[in-house]
Amino acid sequence: MAKNNNHSERNRLLGVIAALVAAVLLFSGWMKLHGGGGVAVRAEKIVRQDIANVISTNGKIEPLNNFEAHAAAPAIVKRVLVNEGDRVKAGQLLVQLDDAEARAQAARALAQLRSAEADLNAVHSGGSNDEVITNRSELEKARAERDEASRNLAATQHLLQTGAASPGEVQAARDRLQKADADVQLLQKKLDGGRFSSPEVAKVQAAVEQARAGYAAAQELLRNTSVHAPSAGTVYQVAVKQGAYVGGGQLLAQVANLDTVQVRAFVDEPEIGRLATGEDVVIKWDATPGRSWQGTLTRLPTVVTMVGTRTVGEITCSIPNSDHKLLPNVNVNVSIVTARRPAALTVSREALHEQDGKHYVYQIVDDKLRAQEIQTGISSLTRVEVVKGLTEGATVALGAIGTQPLRSGMEVKVVER
Repeated sequence: MAKNNNHSERNRLLGVIAALVAAVLLFSGWMKLHGGGGVAVRAEKIVRQDIANVISTNGKIEPLNNFEAHAAAPAIVKRVLVNEGDRVKAGQLLVQLDDAEARAQAARALAQLRSAEADLNAVHSGGSNDEVITNRSELEKARAERDEASRNLAATQHLLQTGAASPGEVQAARDRLQKADADVQLLQKKLDGGRFSSPEVAKVQAAVEQARAGYAAAQELLRNTSVHAPSAGTVYQVAVKQGAYVGGGQLLAQVANLDTVQVRAFVDEPEIGRLATGEDVVIKWDATPGRSWQGTLTRLPTVVTMVGTRTVGEITCSIPNSDHKLLPNVNVNVSIVTARRPAALTVSREALHEQDGKHYVYQIVDDKLRAQEIQTGISSLTRVEVVKGLTEGATVALGAIGTQPLRSGMEVKVVER
């Protein structure tokens, strides 16, 4: 029984060996038939096609001529008259805030202004109404006293000549006249506005200016309780709801003309030298697959800064947006076309080799590789322009199927293009 089992095991082993030998022979025959003696390589033909040199980065959409409405003071939102996406006209009412407090402030400011103006008028006219009436009455009395003192002095001087009056009486009459004249001048000065000193007048004038500024500010605050669109545009953000309480400075709504938007982006420092204003820009937004927008580069970097680990310069691009699909603040992919060649001879980057600052490819001629130096032009992400060294239709090797490196003179067999 054991002998039979050993015999069966040996037969199975011989069968496996025979199958392996047959497989090796078949593979060897296939290689001779299909591979010949050359190294299997992938290759391509030199073709003409449009090529563009592109700098790729990312950016953010910004509106142009943006209007942000903020609450000038704490208030309750009385009405919200627009929704996001609404087209509005210049002057159209967007948001109405409760204006009770603003109206009260305007009334208080007006009262303060009227009071300050009254004080200034009193300064210029010599005092209040009652003070002016009193001073005028006193002035009339002082003038009458001065006239009487003048007549008394003249009479006393005449009596002195006849010996009927003494020199002392004459001096007393003269002193009386001088005092009466001084009283008249003082009262006249008060009525002419000379009652107040220059610093006092300046203080009252400053109070009037301050009151006027306060009233203007109160009027502006009252006007700002009604938020109007300064120009025609699209409401792209409404930040409040009717009945909500808002603090001073809080955002209410944003409006902009979205017919043209701006993209702000960053370009790595080594690529800044390739930029020029007016270059074509292509914008893509992940939210709209297959859609792209064309624009132009409008502003070059003026300074280089660090953003994270990158050294970059900031650029802006202008993008027509007639259907308003590009929304403010969304992130987009930005491609800047720095050069373009229509119908240029091109080769895959994979076929390009470099040594000692020279570029070359392995051209396939009569199933052998030949190192061919070429002069290159602009390049895209996958292809390079061939300016000199190759003609259209030439075949170049991309790489071996295995890991074997390519070399000039090597026999090859193209198995994949």
